Amino acid sequence: MKRVFISLLLLLLMPFAHAGFEEGVQYKTIQNAQPTANADKIEVLELFWYGCPHCYHLEPELDAWLKNKPGDVDFVRLPAVLGPSWELHARAFYIAELLGISDKIHKPLFDRIHKEKKPVRNVRQLREFFEEQGVSAQEFDDTYKSFAVITKTNRAKQAASQYGIKGVPTMVVNGKYRTSASMAGSNKKMLEVVDFLVEKERAAAGKKAQATTQ
Repeated sequence: MKRVFISLLLLLLMPFAHAGFEEGVQYKTIQNAQPTANADKIEVLELFWYGCPHCYHLEPELDAWLKNKPGDVDFVRLPAVLGPSWELHARAFYIAELLGISDKIHKPLFDRIHKEKKPVRNVRQLREFFEEQGVSAQEFDDTYKSFAVITKTNRAKQAASQYGIKGVPTMVVNGKYRTSASMAGSNKKMLEVVDFLVEKERAAAGKKAQATTQ
């Protein structure tokens, strides 16, 4: 009887043992939890930089993860600005967003920098890239200098301190937890940690809902 009890206990503990994810090792709790765009969903936020080769190599794995993303999860991209040279790429992201052409810009810009080995280090080079994607120079300049792009970029600058990040790519789950490939051990493991944290938040929300109905 004792052996049966131990076997059942091991079966119950197996999923947690298999995950093997420990706070402070594979992920960290953000000191001051940040608000999310939709409180009804579990937010998975990616902080990235177009100039980062690790972010570039994450893209195919992230695309595969997104194909199986649960319906209660919102995925959000946020360009990190960890130095003055990163601001240009953050503006590129928001220009594309405001013009409604993110799908035409995101992967091609990554490919241009890392696959084609064509750096984008100044406004002229970025303008030329957008022109290649069908955006006029005038439209690019107007959007680049717009209040909306400047405001969004300034907010992105604050993300490093808000989320406590020092490198990219970093994934943040529901504004509460952050993980990275260096913490998890690989891109694949990082996405497994994200799934683990999503389930953790899902369980927490369930307990909260149960408590309010009692």
